[in-house]
Amino acid sequence: MTDDKKERGLYELYADDPERADYLVFGRRAHSDRRGFLKGAGLGAMGAMLGMAIPFHRNFPSGLIPAAMAEDTEIGLFSGKDGLTLLNDRPINAETPAHLLDDAVTPTSRHFVRNNGVVPDIARSMDASDWKLTIDGEVEKVLELSLDELKSKFKPVTLKLQLECGGNGRAAFNPPAKGNQWTVGAIGNAEWTGVRYADLLKAAGVKPSAIYTAHHGLDGHLSGDPSKTPISRGVPISKAMDPHSIIAYAMNGEPLPALHGFPVRTICPGWPGSTSQKWLSRIQLRDIVHDGPKMTGSSYRVPKFPVAPGTHVADEDYQIIESMPVKSLITTPQTNQTIKTRTLKVHGHAWAGDNVVKRMDISYDFGVTWVQADLKAPPNPYSWQEWYAEVTFPTRGYYEIWARATDDKGNMQPFAVNWNPKGYLNNSMHRIAVVVDA
Repeated sequence: MTDDKKERGLYELYADDPERADYLVFGRRAHSDRRGFLKGAGLGAMGAMLGMAIPFHRNFPSGLIPAAMAEDTEIGLFSGKDGLTLLNDRPINAETPAHLLDDAVTPTSRHFVRNNGVVPDIARSMDASDWKLTIDGEVEKVLELSLDELKSKFKPVTLKLQLECGGNGRAAFNPPAKGNQWTVGAIGNAEWTGVRYADLLKAAGVKPSAIYTAHHGLDGHLSGDPSKTPISRGVPISKAMDPHSIIAYAMNGEPLPALHGFPVRTICPGWPGSTSQKWLSRIQLRDIVHDGPKMTGSSYRVPKFPVAPGTHVADEDYQIIESMPVKSLITTPQTNQTIKTRTLKVHGHAWAGDNVVKRMDISYDFGVTWVQADLKAPPNPYSWQEWYAEVTFPTRGYYEIWARATDDKGNMQPFAVNWNPKGYLNNSMHRIAVVVDA
C-alpha cells in the first residue's frame, strides 16, 4: 500500500513528511531549493486550490500548509463533538469510545462522523433557502421539493435508528486493510425525524423498470475538482420502500448539523452508513444497479466466498454489502478499570442489521461459561437494543468480559471473523478488561 492510496488529512500528511505532502497535494515534488515546487504545475495547482494568484510565491517555504487551506480542514465543525477520536481531518472521520455510547439515544455530540468529501457551503451556512430535492429517473413524474415543501406535503416520522460504518472494526484485521482504522465506535443510535422514503417515491411514481436508487449529495471532492463526486451510492427499491427508511431533516430534535448532512440526508438503517447519503440533493431511480463512485470494484463489497488473509480478490468476485451483521457493544464499565467490589453491573447495546437480536450473553472466564443478559426489545425496528447483566467474580485479579449477541435468524457473533481486503463487517465479540481489587 503506497502513501498516495491512503485516505489522509493535511495535518497528518505534513506532520509525517512535508516534502512528500507537497508532492501529494500539489502534484510536483519539491526541488532542493525548497521553493522549486512552486513553479509550473505545483504553483498552478496551489493557485487553483486557493482561487487566486500568489504574488510572493517565491518566498513561500516548501512543507508549509497555506493558511487558507489549513483553516479549511473543517476542524471548526468538529468542535461540538464530545470526546470523539479523530481519525482524519480531511475528510473528517471520527469515532466514539465505547464508554461514551452508554445512552439509549446517542447524543449528537457523541455520534460518529464518516465523511468522504468536503462539507458543502449550504451546510456550513445552515441556509437551505435555495435548496431543492430532485427525484427523477425511472419515475412517472419528476419532483422538485424545497425543504418547506418536504416538511409540509409529507407526513413526518420520528424513529430511533442505528447507523454503522461498514468499516467499523477495521483496525482488528491482520494483515491491515487500508482505510480509516475504526475500532468499535463507528456506530450510533440517534433519533431521526423526516419523511418516509417510500412516500416520496410513491408521489413520484415508480416505473416498473426501476430496480435501484442513486443518491446524489452536495459534498465536494477532496481534489477540489467540481467534475468529480466523492461518493454516490444507492439501495434496491425494496430497501427504499421500507417504512423505516427515511429522508431525514432533523437529528435528536434539531436541524441536521453540518457534519451530519444538512439540510437532508437518507437514512437506510441496518445497512452500511454509506447508503445514508448526506447533503442530499437528488434521488435518481435507475433500471440498473447504481454504478456511482464507491458503488463498484471493492468499495463497500466483500468477497462472495471466504478468502485467506492477504488474498487478492478480483472485482467480479465481490458482492455489495446489504444488511449489517449481528453485533454488540459493552458501554459500562469502561475498559481497563479497577473495581473495588466482586459484583459488577454491565450494560451495553446490540443490533443486527435487518434482523432483531433475540439473545445476549456475556462471559467473564474467557468463554468457558456464559451468563444470559437481560435484553430489552427495541423501541422501533432498526433501533439498537439495550441489555443489562450482573456478574460476580470469584476472586480478585484480572478478568475480561466478552459480549456475544444472537439474532432471530440464529446468527451469533464469532470470536474472530474472516478477513476481507477492505476490512468490512467485523462483528467479532466485544471484549473489555477489568481488574478486581476486592
